Amino acid sequence: MKLIAIDLDGTLLSENGTISEANKEAILEVQKQGDIVAISSGRALPDVEEILRPTGIVCPIMTGNGAVSYYKGQEIQRFSIPTQVVEEVVGILEKSEVHYELYTAQGIFNRLGGKELLGKEIEQAAEELTGWVGEMMHHYLDHTYDLNETLSTTAYQTPDIAHLNVYKLLVLSLDDGKLSQLREEFAGRDDLYVTSSGSMNLELGHPDAGKGSALQFMANYLDIPLENTVAIGDNYNDITMFEVAGISIAMGNAEQQLKEMSTHITKHHNEDGVAYALRTYILQK
Repeated sequence: MKLIAIDLDGTLLSENGTISEANKEAILEVQKQGDIVAISSGRALPDVEEILRPTGIVCPIMTGNGAVSYYKGQEIQRFSIPTQVVEEVVGILEKSEVHYELYTAQGIFNRLGGKELLGKEIEQAAEELTGWVGEMMHHYLDHTYDLNETLSTTAYQTPDIAHLNVYKLLVLSLDDGKLSQLREEFAGRDDLYVTSSGSMNLELGHPDAGKGSALQFMANYLDIPLENTVAIGDNYNDITMFEVAGISIAMGNAEQQLKEMSTHITKHHNEDGVAYALRTYILQK
């Protein structure tokens, strides 16, 4: 039995944000074979569930870049960032004038006025904002979470932090200078896990979180040897998952660093790359 952890954005999802029929069928075949497929994403649980619902795929889910994991709909692990650390980080982000979101047990909370700030950046970069990057930025701006009754996006205010149980901070900006400066500022801290799922964002979590640690935990929870695990991904937040998985498969559109450390390279996410990987390397002939 294998445990196969699959990233969403830039991996399982096509450019339109959905799971293709080919990818769906390959996953269902892998499950029928007896292997376990798990979603490993930076997104929150309701967003992942909304994406999976039309496909009929039911599987373990690791969210918030490994901060919170679920099995059969039940939470089995959570890494929350200490309130003091969140307050300090929020103070830095406010001074930097960037849009950020707090992923919490109570939902996702936006920086007050952050959407307007991000909207201005999008307008200024409208001519260059095309393809997958443009789709993702507009996804963040017009949060799909608003459509899900179980998770609402609400303007957040500083006094509420102590009651929010934050497990991830997502920073969004089209200003490379601001993001680079923030990366440098947070990089040396031992009380934060710093990663990114694209050039336009910065993702901060508990130092013990990460897709790699979540994969290790899930494998142990399911009593599956780590050498029987597979990771499929495309971006920097998938690195820790590639470091621990028995087999790592980089998408054709993956960052070069992931390709260099992967066991295999599959097709582009718009070419049913996950289906190709599962049929080529996982499904028994």
